[in-house]
Amino acid sequence: MNQKKIGLLVMAYGTPYKKEDIVPYYTAIRHGHRPSDEQIADLARRYEAIGGTSPLAELTQAQANALEKRLNEQQSVYTFKAYLGLKYIHPLIEDAVQQMHDDGIDHAVSIALAPHYSRFSVQAYTDRAQKKAEEIGEFTMTSIKSWYDQPHFIDFWVRSVKDQLAKIPEEERDQTVVLFTAHSLPKKILKNGDPYPDQIRETAEKIADQANLLHYTQAWQSAGKTGDPWLGPDVLNQIRTLFQQEEHFKHFIFCPIGFVAEHLEVLFDNDRECRTLVESLGGIYHRPQMPDTHPLFIDALASTVLNTFE
Repeated sequence: MNQKKIGLLVMAYGTPYKKEDIVPYYTAIRHGHRPSDEQIADLARRYEAIGGTSPLAELTQAQANALEKRLNEQQSVYTFKAYLGLKYIHPLIEDAVQQMHDDGIDHAVSIALAPHYSRFSVQAYTDRAQKKAEEIGEFTMTSIKSWYDQPHFIDFWVRSVKDQLAKIPEEERDQTVVLFTAHSLPKKILKNGDPYPDQIRETAEKIADQANLLHYTQAWQSAGKTGDPWLGPDVLNQIRTLFQQEEHFKHFIFCPIGFVAEHLEVLFDNDRECRTLVESLGGIYHRPQMPDTHPLFIDALASTVLNTFE
Protein backbone atom coordinates (compact mmCIF):
# COMPACT_ATOMS: atom_id res chain seq x y z
CA MET A 1 0.00 0.00 0.00
CA ASN A 2 1.34 3.41 -0.95
CA GLN A 3 1.57 5.73 2.03
CA LYS A 4 0.42 9.31 1.49
CA LYS A 5 3.31 11.75 1.77
CA ILE A 6 2.70 14.54 4.27
CA GLY A 7 4.82 17.64 4.57
CA LEU A 8 5.89 18.59 8.07
CA LEU A 9 6.63 22.30 8.28
CA VAL A 10 8.69 22.88 11.43
CA MET A 11 8.71 26.63 12.01
CA ALA A 12 11.09 28.55 14.24
CA TYR A 13 12.55 32.01 14.76
CA GLY A 14 15.97 31.18 13.38
CA THR A 15 19.38 32.41 14.50
CA PRO A 16 22.59 33.67 12.89
CA TYR A 17 24.63 30.74 11.52
CA LYS A 18 27.90 32.68 11.75
CA LYS A 19 29.14 36.06 12.96
CA GLU A 20 28.61 37.62 9.53
CA ASP A 21 24.88 36.82 9.78
CA ILE A 22 24.33 38.91 12.92
CA VAL A 23 23.75 42.27 11.20
CA PRO A 24 21.44 41.05 8.36
CA TYR A 25 19.55 38.81 10.80
CA TYR A 26 18.78 41.62 13.24
CA THR A 27 18.08 44.01 10.36
CA ALA A 28 15.40 41.56 9.18
CA ILE A 29 13.94 41.39 12.70
CA ARG A 30 13.78 45.20 12.71
CA HIS A 31 11.90 45.23 9.39
CA GLY A 32 14.85 46.47 7.35
CA HIS A 33 16.22 48.95 9.89
CA ARG A 34 19.89 48.23 10.59
CA PRO A 35 20.80 48.18 14.30
CA SER A 36 23.07 51.00 15.47
CA ASP A 37 26.79 50.33 15.76
CA GLU A 38 26.37 50.31 19.55
CA GLN A 39 23.59 47.71 19.32
CA ILE A 40 25.63 45.57 16.94
CA ALA A 41 28.60 45.68 19.31
CA ASP A 42 26.35 44.61 22.19
CA LEU A 43 24.89 41.74 20.15
CA ALA A 44 28.37 40.59 19.11
CA ARG A 45 29.46 40.68 22.76
CA ARG A 46 26.53 38.49 23.78
CA TYR A 47 27.27 35.91 21.10
CA GLU A 48 30.98 35.93 22.01
CA ALA A 49 30.01 35.25 25.63
CA ILE A 50 28.29 32.00 24.58
CA GLY A 51 31.02 30.85 22.23
CA GLY A 52 30.64 33.03 19.13
CA THR A 53 27.37 31.66 17.74
CA SER A 54 24.22 30.07 19.13
CA PRO A 55 23.73 26.29 19.06
CA LEU A 56 20.11 26.93 18.08
CA ALA A 57 20.55 26.38 14.33
CA GLU A 58 21.89 22.86 14.77
CA LEU A 59 19.39 22.05 17.51
CA THR A 60 16.39 23.22 15.48
CA GLN A 61 17.42 21.04 12.54
CA ALA A 62 18.02 18.13 14.90
CA GLN A 63 14.53 18.60 16.42
CA ALA A 64 12.92 18.58 12.95
CA ASN A 65 14.84 15.44 11.99
CA ALA A 66 13.96 13.68 15.24
CA LEU A 67 10.28 14.59 14.86
CA GLU A 68 10.16 13.25 11.30
CA LYS A 69 11.76 10.00 12.44
CA ARG A 70 9.41 9.59 15.41
CA LEU A 71 6.29 10.25 13.34
CA ASN A 72 7.29 7.65 10.78
CA GLU A 73 8.02 5.14 13.54
CA GLN A 74 4.70 5.64 15.31
CA GLN A 75 2.32 5.03 12.41
CA SER A 76 2.27 3.47 8.94
CA VAL A 77 -0.55 5.35 7.21
CA TYR A 78 1.52 8.38 6.18
CA THR A 79 5.11 9.14 5.30
CA PHE A 80 6.15 12.43 6.91
CA LYS A 81 8.91 14.59 5.44
CA ALA A 82 10.15 17.49 7.54
CA TYR A 83 11.01 20.91 6.16
CA LEU A 84 12.48 23.68 8.26
CA GLY A 85 10.89 27.13 7.81
CA LEU A 86 12.44 30.07 9.65
CA LYS A 87 11.10 33.54 10.29
CA TYR A 88 14.15 35.75 9.81
CA ILE A 89 16.86 33.74 8.08
CA HIS A 90 17.11 31.04 5.43
CA PRO A 91 15.44 28.65 4.88
CA LEU A 92 12.45 31.00 5.12
CA ILE A 93 8.94 29.72 5.80
CA GLU A 94 7.77 30.58 2.27
CA ASP A 95 10.72 28.77 0.70
CA ALA A 96 9.98 25.64 2.72
CA VAL A 97 6.35 25.60 1.59
CA GLN A 98 7.41 26.06 -2.03
CA GLN A 99 9.91 23.21 -1.69
CA MET A 100 7.17 20.91 -0.39
CA HIS A 101 5.08 21.67 -3.45
CA ASP A 102 8.06 21.15 -5.76
CA ASP A 103 8.60 17.76 -4.11
CA GLY A 104 5.08 16.68 -5.04
CA ILE A 105 3.44 17.19 -1.65
CA ASP A 106 -0.11 18.57 -1.58
CA HIS A 107 -0.84 18.51 2.17
CA ALA A 108 1.26 19.60 5.13
CA VAL A 109 1.04 20.14 8.87
CA SER A 110 2.78 23.16 10.34
CA ILE A 111 4.00 23.34 13.92
CA ALA A 112 5.95 26.17 15.54
CA LEU A 113 8.72 25.32 17.97
CA ALA A 114 7.01 27.56 20.50
CA PRO A 115 4.53 25.88 22.87
CA HIS A 116 2.40 28.94 23.64
CA TYR A 117 0.21 30.76 21.14
CA SER A 118 0.24 34.48 20.55
CA ARG A 119 -1.06 36.45 17.61
CA PHE A 120 2.21 38.35 17.89
CA SER A 121 4.41 35.28 17.48
CA VAL A 122 2.98 31.90 16.42
CA GLN A 123 0.20 33.45 14.35
CA ALA A 124 2.80 35.39 12.37
CA TYR A 125 4.47 32.11 11.38
CA THR A 126 1.14 30.51 10.52
CA ASP A 127 -0.06 33.44 8.42
CA ARG A 128 3.05 33.32 6.27
CA ALA A 129 2.76 29.56 5.75
CA GLN A 130 -0.94 29.71 4.92
CA LYS A 131 -0.50 32.66 2.56
CA LYS A 132 2.18 30.82 0.58
CA ALA A 133 0.06 27.66 0.46
CA GLU A 134 -2.87 29.69 -0.92
CA GLU A 135 -0.61 31.31 -3.53
CA ILE A 136 0.51 27.88 -4.73
CA GLY A 137 -3.05 26.51 -4.91
CA GLU A 138 -4.07 22.85 -4.73
CA PHE A 139 -2.03 22.72 -1.52
CA THR A 140 -3.55 22.47 1.95
CA MET A 141 -1.92 23.32 5.24
CA THR A 142 -3.15 22.28 8.69
CA SER A 143 -1.64 24.64 11.26
CA ILE A 144 -1.19 23.81 14.93
CA LYS A 145 -1.80 26.79 17.19
CA SER A 146 -0.34 25.63 20.51
CA TRP A 147 0.73 22.62 22.55
CA TYR A 148 1.56 24.23 25.89
CA ASP A 149 -0.38 21.64 27.91
CA GLN A 150 0.69 18.51 26.01
CA PRO A 151 1.25 15.83 28.71
CA HIS A 152 4.71 14.74 27.49
CA PHE A 153 5.83 18.39 27.41
CA ILE A 154 4.65 18.95 30.97
CA ASP A 155 6.22 15.65 32.04
CA PHE A 156 9.57 16.68 30.58
CA TRP A 157 9.68 19.78 32.79
CA VAL A 158 8.31 17.96 35.85
CA ARG A 159 11.13 15.44 35.62
CA SER A 160 13.68 18.17 34.94
CA VAL A 161 12.63 20.15 38.01
CA LYS A 162 12.66 17.04 40.19
CA ASP A 163 16.16 16.20 38.96
CA GLN A 164 17.35 19.64 40.05
CA LEU A 165 15.61 19.36 43.42
CA ALA A 166 17.29 15.98 44.00
CA LYS A 167 20.69 17.69 43.78
CA ILE A 168 19.79 20.11 46.59
CA PRO A 169 20.30 18.94 50.20
CA GLU A 170 16.94 17.85 51.62
CA GLU A 171 17.16 20.28 54.52
CA GLU A 172 17.53 23.18 52.05
CA ARG A 173 14.62 22.36 49.74
CA ASP A 174 12.26 24.62 51.66
CA GLN A 175 14.73 27.41 50.80
CA THR A 176 14.34 26.66 47.10
CA VAL A 177 12.22 28.58 44.60
CA VAL A 178 11.51 27.69 40.98
CA LEU A 179 11.26 30.53 38.47
CA PHE A 180 9.24 29.75 35.34
CA THR A 181 10.13 32.18 32.58
CA ALA A 182 9.09 32.93 29.02
CA HIS A 183 9.95 35.55 26.44
CA SER A 184 8.19 38.81 27.22
CA LEU A 185 5.94 40.36 24.56
CA PRO A 186 4.64 43.92 24.19
CA LYS A 187 1.82 44.67 26.63
CA LYS A 188 -0.40 45.75 23.75
CA ILE A 189 -1.19 42.06 23.09
CA LEU A 190 -3.45 42.18 26.16
CA LYS A 191 -5.88 44.61 24.49
CA ASN A 192 -7.21 41.90 22.19
CA GLY A 193 -7.34 39.13 24.78
CA ASP A 194 -4.23 37.35 23.54
CA PRO A 195 -4.01 33.96 25.35
CA TYR A 196 -0.21 33.95 25.65
CA PRO A 197 0.12 35.05 29.31
CA ASP A 198 -2.63 32.66 30.44
CA GLN A 199 -1.06 29.73 28.59
CA ILE A 200 2.33 30.43 30.18
CA ARG A 201 0.69 30.57 33.61
CA GLU A 202 -1.19 27.32 32.99
CA THR A 203 1.99 25.50 31.93
CA ALA A 204 3.77 26.73 35.06
CA GLU A 205 0.89 25.71 37.32
CA LYS A 206 0.66 22.22 35.81
CA ILE A 207 4.39 21.64 36.30
CA ALA A 208 4.34 23.04 39.83
CA ASP A 209 1.34 20.90 40.77
CA GLN A 210 2.74 17.65 39.35
CA ALA A 211 6.20 18.30 40.82
CA ASN A 212 4.69 19.21 44.23
CA LEU A 213 6.66 22.44 44.39
CA LEU A 214 6.72 24.33 47.66
CA HIS A 215 7.72 27.68 46.18
CA TYR A 216 7.50 28.89 42.62
CA THR A 217 6.89 32.07 40.68
CA GLN A 218 6.63 33.21 37.08
CA ALA A 219 8.46 36.06 35.36
CA TRP A 220 9.25 37.40 31.91
CA GLN A 221 12.63 37.68 30.23
CA SER A 222 14.44 38.96 27.15
CA ALA A 223 12.11 41.92 26.53
CA GLY A 224 12.87 43.95 23.43
CA LYS A 225 14.42 47.38 23.71
CA THR A 226 11.55 49.40 22.26
CA GLY A 227 9.54 52.37 23.38
CA ASP A 228 6.54 50.18 24.16
CA PRO A 229 5.96 48.63 27.60
CA TRP A 230 6.47 44.84 27.75
CA LEU A 231 4.95 42.16 29.95
CA GLY A 232 6.37 42.03 33.49
CA PRO A 233 7.67 41.43 36.02
CA ASP A 234 11.07 41.17 34.40
CA VAL A 235 13.00 38.17 35.70
CA LEU A 236 15.87 40.28 37.09
CA ASN A 237 13.42 42.40 39.08
CA GLN A 238 11.68 39.23 40.26
CA ILE A 239 14.99 37.85 41.54
CA ARG A 240 15.55 41.02 43.59
CA THR A 241 12.01 40.82 44.96
CA LEU A 242 12.48 37.20 46.02
CA PHE A 243 15.64 38.09 47.94
CA GLN A 244 13.70 40.73 49.86
CA GLN A 245 11.05 38.27 51.06
CA GLU A 246 11.05 36.65 54.48
CA GLU A 247 11.50 33.10 53.12
CA HIS A 248 15.24 33.71 52.59
CA PHE A 249 15.56 31.59 49.48
CA LYS A 250 18.98 30.06 48.89
CA HIS A 251 18.45 27.97 45.75
CA PHE A 252 16.97 29.37 42.53
CA ILE A 253 15.91 26.90 39.82
CA PHE A 254 15.29 28.55 36.45
CA CYS A 255 12.90 26.85 34.00
CA PRO A 256 12.57 28.82 30.72
CA ILE A 257 9.34 27.04 29.74
CA GLY A 258 8.65 29.38 26.82
CA PHE A 259 11.73 28.11 24.98
CA VAL A 260 12.52 24.64 23.65
CA ALA A 261 16.29 24.68 23.04
CA GLU A 262 19.59 26.05 24.27
CA HIS A 263 20.08 29.44 22.62
CA LEU A 264 21.12 33.05 23.23
CA GLU A 265 18.22 33.99 25.51
CA VAL A 266 18.87 31.00 27.77
CA LEU A 267 22.65 30.79 27.58
CA PHE A 268 23.16 34.52 28.07
CA ASP A 269 20.02 36.04 29.62
CA ASN A 270 19.59 33.17 32.10
CA ASP A 271 23.01 31.57 32.51
CA ARG A 272 24.95 34.84 32.53
CA GLU A 273 22.68 37.67 33.67
CA CYS A 274 20.36 35.79 36.03
CA ARG A 275 23.19 33.67 37.43
CA THR A 276 25.35 36.75 38.06
CA LEU A 277 22.55 38.53 39.93
CA VAL A 278 21.56 35.46 41.98
CA GLU A 279 25.15 34.79 43.01
CA SER A 280 25.87 38.47 43.76
CA LEU A 281 22.95 38.39 46.21
CA GLY A 282 24.20 35.22 47.89
CA GLY A 283 22.03 32.61 46.19
CA ILE A 284 22.80 29.46 44.19
CA TYR A 285 21.74 29.23 40.54
CA HIS A 286 20.36 26.06 38.95
CA ARG A 287 18.97 25.40 35.47
CA PRO A 288 17.89 22.10 33.88
CA GLN A 289 18.84 21.21 30.33
CA MET A 290 16.41 22.51 27.71
CA PRO A 291 14.11 20.09 25.83
CA ASP A 292 16.35 20.00 22.72
CA THR A 293 15.91 16.46 21.32
CA HIS A 294 14.94 14.72 24.55
CA PRO A 295 12.65 11.73 23.73
CA LEU A 296 9.81 13.07 25.90
CA PHE A 297 9.88 16.38 24.06
CA ILE A 298 9.93 14.76 20.63
CA ASP A 299 7.01 12.57 21.77
CA ALA A 300 5.13 15.72 22.75
CA LEU A 301 5.58 17.18 19.26
CA ALA A 302 4.74 13.89 17.53
CA SER A 303 1.53 13.40 19.54
CA THR A 304 0.50 16.98 18.76
CA VAL A 305 0.99 16.44 15.02
CA LEU A 306 -0.80 13.07 14.94
CA ASN A 307 -3.77 14.54 16.82
CA THR A 308 -4.52 16.66 13.74
CA PHE A 309 -5.39 13.47 11.85
CA GLU A 310 -7.95 12.19 14.35
